[in-house]
Amino acid sequence: MRQRRIFRPARRPVSRAFLGGTLALAGALLVALGLPSDLMGSAPRTADWRAGASEIRVVDGDTLRLGERTLRLLGVDAPERGQSCTDAQGRLYDCGTAAAAELARLVGDRGVECRIHGRDRFGRALGVCAANGVELNASLVNGGWALATGDALPALVPLEGAARLAQRGLWAGGFEPPAHWRR
Repeated sequence: MRQRRIFRPARRPVSRAFLGGTLALAGALLVALGLPSDLMGSAPRTADWRAGASEIRVVDGDTLRLGERTLRLLGVDAPERGQSCTDAQGRLYDCGTAAAAELARLVGDRGVECRIHGRDRFGRALGVCAANGVELNASLVNGGWALATGDALPALVPLEGAARLAQRGLWAGGFEPPAHWRR
């Protein structure tokens, strides 16, 4: 008995270009439909955050941890921990630690309320914060412990000028701007 052969048409392999295009289109569709704004821990564009005194940790002169969330103070650039500056007598000191200590003093044993205004390039929230009605961003700049970036909060620029004239904080001695020091 003779067996019948059944012929099937040969399968056409899917081209890599077609497969890549399909995946790119699917990815674009997902983005167009909207991914969650807090994907990968990034901060929402605008929001109000509050934290009790026990939840607040000062990371450095312009960064706070509110529970599990990290927040940078908007319009403020403070020296980094380990950055050296000189005081009025020309002695070296860690001005990054001094700026962090000033932020900790301003927060004290009080809760913090922050208005979030977007995020930085690392996905951290950028906000204007107050502790017991005292705005932290303005207080750091006015005290001379942080520079005003000006692009985000132009109202901080005159406060920096006043701190410079009165030689408060960093302005009492010499320092390299934090952005230059980080490079």
